[in-house]
Amino acid sequence: MDKLTERIFKIHSEEDFQKSAIEIFEYQYNNNKVYHKWCELLNKNTLNVKRIEDIPFLPIRFFKTHDVVSFTQKPIHFFKSSGTTMSQPSRHFIKDFGIYEESSRRSFQQFFGKVEDYCFLALLPNYQQQGNSSLVYMINHFINRSLYSQSGFYSYDLDKIRTLIMECEHKTIPTILFGVTYALLDLIEKYSFELKHTTVFETGGMKGRRKEMPKPELHSILAEGFGIKSIASEYGMCELFSQAYSKSDGIFYTPNHMKVVITETEDPFTFCKCGKTGVINVIDLANINTCSFIATEDLGRSTKDGGFEIMGRVDNSDIRGCNLMYE
Repeated sequence: MDKLTERIFKIHSEEDFQKSAIEIFEYQYNNNKVYHKWCELLNKNTLNVKRIEDIPFLPIRFFKTHDVVSFTQKPIHFFKSSGTTMSQPSRHFIKDFGIYEESSRRSFQQFFGKVEDYCFLALLPNYQQQGNSSLVYMINHFINRSLYSQSGFYSYDLDKIRTLIMECEHKTIPTILFGVTYALLDLIEKYSFELKHTTVFETGGMKGRRKEMPKPELHSILAEGFGIKSIASEYGMCELFSQAYSKSDGIFYTPNHMKVVITETEDPFTFCKCGKTGVINVIDLANINTCSFIATEDLGRSTKDGGFEIMGRVDNSDIRGCNLMYE
């Protein structure tokens, strides 16, 4: 499997992706007890799955109730979903942190450039308090690789964050501000900005501090407050080792080792036509040690240029503490 893991991050064509996806399906079918049982229930196996369209997606809620793993060793750690105080969190068990680090780094680099070239400022108090956050782990990894001493987590220190942003702007340092929604709103209410060298990432979450609002409205308010044209976002969750990114307009794009498939809400085996709303299914080849084929509880639609939009949540699914909340 080591050679296959190496190939995952060298995918540059649809043919490469298809071949790797089928190999990983066969591996996980044979080594992941939960996924194997799910495939059996759907009458899917290594004999009749020959292309991506044949691969069954495991419902994401299994990460709440089962140990979804494709290895026999004791996990070295796990990521946990933020969820709500009343819901059972998901757990994503980890065999090798190196795969998550490389996947996150390559996902970011494909759309923004080398991690080392940025200063990372994190305003994520709730995520830090939660513990076992994949987002906090990813950003901490980026901070450790950054060449800039200003990079770091700053909890809810709005004054310090503002000082660092202005320092980086003055020095023309390419900067990325990761912020939980309510903290970003608090920041622009306290200070005014006209940013030229800073990209603002809204990671979601009012955490009961403010009223939820539609994403377009929220991003418009944030963009005006920071004096920039658009707000960036990442589509990630504890059940995934990879992230899709949006630079503007809420359109997300996947890295080469990840793919999003939209299926009909009433028929999980039928792919939606471009532009039609359906259920988001993710193929994340970096999930090689757990399950790479996941049916989320998010609604979305694909765009003509290969991206996708988030439209909300599937009815009766648990509300997850991430950046997909709509009023």
